Amino acid sequence: MARRTTLDFLKTEAGSGVLLAAVAVAAVILANSPLADRYFAFAAMPIPVRIGPFAHTLSVAHWIEDGLMAIFFFVVGMEIKFEVLKGELSNPRRLALPVIAAVGGMAVPALLYLAVNLGPDGLPRGWAIPTATDIAFALAALAVAAPRLPPPLRIFLLTLAIVDDLGAVAIIALAYTEEVRLTALAGALLVLAALAVLGAWKRAPFLFYGVGFVLVWAFTLESGINTSLAGVACALTIPTGSRRPGQDSVLKYFMDSLHPYVAYAILPLFAFVAAGFSLADLSLRQAGSPLTLGIMLALLVGKPLGVFGFAALAAWLKLGRRPTGVSWMEMFGASVLCGVGFTMSLFIGALAFGPDGDGIDGQVRLGVVTASLLAALIGGVILNRAQKRRLAAGEAP
Repeated sequence: MARRTTLDFLKTEAGSGVLLAAVAVAAVILANSPLADRYFAFAAMPIPVRIGPFAHTLSVAHWIEDGLMAIFFFVVGMEIKFEVLKGELSNPRRLALPVIAAVGGMAVPALLYLAVNLGPDGLPRGWAIPTATDIAFALAALAVAAPRLPPPLRIFLLTLAIVDDLGAVAIIALAYTEEVRLTALAGALLVLAALAVLGAWKRAPFLFYGVGFVLVWAFTLESGINTSLAGVACALTIPTGSRRPGQDSVLKYFMDSLHPYVAYAILPLFAFVAAGFSLADLSLRQAGSPLTLGIMLALLVGKPLGVFGFAALAAWLKLGRRPTGVSWMEMFGASVLCGVGFTMSLFIGALAFGPDGDGIDGQVRLGVVTASLLAALIGGVILNRAQKRRLAAGEAP
């Protein structure tokens, strides 16, 4: 059951990644076309929402970031919970190598970014931008470039990205929460406690979980804490038991039901409003700024260096085992694909700097989109060559 769920997840993510790439390219083209004004006006269009004491007016981009992306993190939280309890993360021997590699894949890019941005004109606040991996985009690149490589390589990439997501959530909580309104936070915690108790009721109506999620999200938005944490927190309250004998667990039902909507609607919509940047608004100096260069170097050099270096060190120290049947060349190609930060990097960039009038958001988008596309291209070429070598040698995938 765990392996079937994992394979279904991989298939959906790979298909979503192709769509994400197309949407990102379309956003950049629109942002530099005669329709640019309409594109940016759409993303910035204010939408007021008032329901009783809840009253907020945010732009379309911010409602997607603070609203719809909470659903994405809800699904991420459920995937993490499932993998820890029943999936790839439940096996300590399989877990060690991708966890160690993920730690290197977060630490080395962050340090490389800081090395570039600690000098004059640098912006060290963006250190977390290159720590994330966009699993959908990375798996799509792998599926397109080398579909016949051993499945354990895909499982390694998936597991590493899940650990990356967990690290990203922790970073968001610790680094980008500046003010907390305790009354609203208390409300969120009370609803979370109610959801945890609800989990003991095997046949609880799914509507109750939906209402609870909306309430936790609303209280979290009011509290000043990023709503991504509301999504993950709610996911941890979803029970792993089934409503009736022979049925899937509530956790798996929610995860499978929501995942396609997140992969094919929410993430592409976020990518559409977040990826577009105007080249006309970026001077040559801004395009070569420490911020842009730091992001690109961290994703293109820091990510593969951290992931591959830490994985090789873990294998050498016998702290973890290389995936069965996977060569070191294939491991290096997958490590390069981890430099596809895209959706998660854009999300963290928006948290780090927010909208501004100095072109910082454009520099972030330029660095993330360019580096992600290059990482997908370079990693895909390496993996395609590895696949050709394997097929030439007559090795079965």
